[in-house]
Amino acid sequence: MGLLHQRTRHRSRHRAGRYRARRTRGQQGPHGASRGKGCRREQLDGKDRRDPSCRGLNAVAGTPVEAAGHPLFEFDASPHAVINPSIHRPIPGFPERAVNTWFGDVFRAKFARSVPVYSIPFEHGAHDVHVVEHRGVGVAVFNTPVGAPAAVAILESVIALGARKFIGCGGAGIVREGFDVGHVIVPDGAVRDEGTSHHYAPVGHEVVPHPDALAAIHAELTDAGVPYDRGVTWTTDAFFRETPAKVARRREQGCICVEMEASAMFAAAAFRGVTYGQLLYAGDDVSANEWDHRHWDSQTSARERLLDLAISAACRL
Repeated sequence: MGLLHQRTRHRSRHRAGRYRARRTRGQQGPHGASRGKGCRREQLDGKDRRDPSCRGLNAVAGTPVEAAGHPLFEFDASPHAVINPSIHRPIPGFPERAVNTWFGDVFRAKFARSVPVYSIPFEHGAHDVHVVEHRGVGVAVFNTPVGAPAAVAILESVIALGARKFIGCGGAGIVREGFDVGHVIVPDGAVRDEGTSHHYAPVGHEVVPHPDALAAIHAELTDAGVPYDRGVTWTTDAFFRETPAKVARRREQGCICVEMEASAMFAAAAFRGVTYGQLLYAGDDVSANEWDHRHWDSQTSARERLLDLAISAACRL
């Protein structure tokens, strides 16, 4: 693959995305709020508790609401919002095909000496978009952040630049036994246990990728002789809330893996009328009551290989 230059610690579980943070007392949290020292105590149910505890389940339980009245189910099909992706103007000649990856380490190494064609500004740092030429086809490649809201925002931005056919690649935790670390998984459906997809599609249990993307991925993996499994993935917003009961329930519903973006990416792509599919690899194991890390994020060669396969699959679209 030749680069087409135009213009200008321990990793947490990423699946395809994972949040990484260590915060000490008094340090700002992800939303800028400092917990600080000496949280005041209040009386709740006759017990003396610190504020953070008092603001837990007792605060969020609230009054029961019907599903129809829940904010997540207030889907608005209008394509126009107050802030629109069109703030990123189309780039003449921008590739129709694009690949997003959650492998930040592989992405940075691959494009260490490359000049980005565009840089998407974001509060936590800019996201560069590079272009490679492979099999005579230009493919935009960009790194997506952990979590559905930010990942979809970057996807929307690249759609605005001109891309229409996407393949994504990342890692996934395993909720069903039998998948070795590095084994390729192609999600053909995603359970919507996150919030972002509900802004792009009416309420529903699952969302699916574009069939053309699935066909391109299948053809590429078959021709490359790469064994893989297809199945439903569980997309969640909170990996610290993957309880044994939830894991068991998702497994009963047919899920084979868990990550943090697929359902939202599928829904957003469908809403915008573009093609999108994903390649994942089996990472850590949450199928039992104890987490098995399996050194999933040190599989550098598997991650590099998956990105190359994603680029090749995109060329088939």
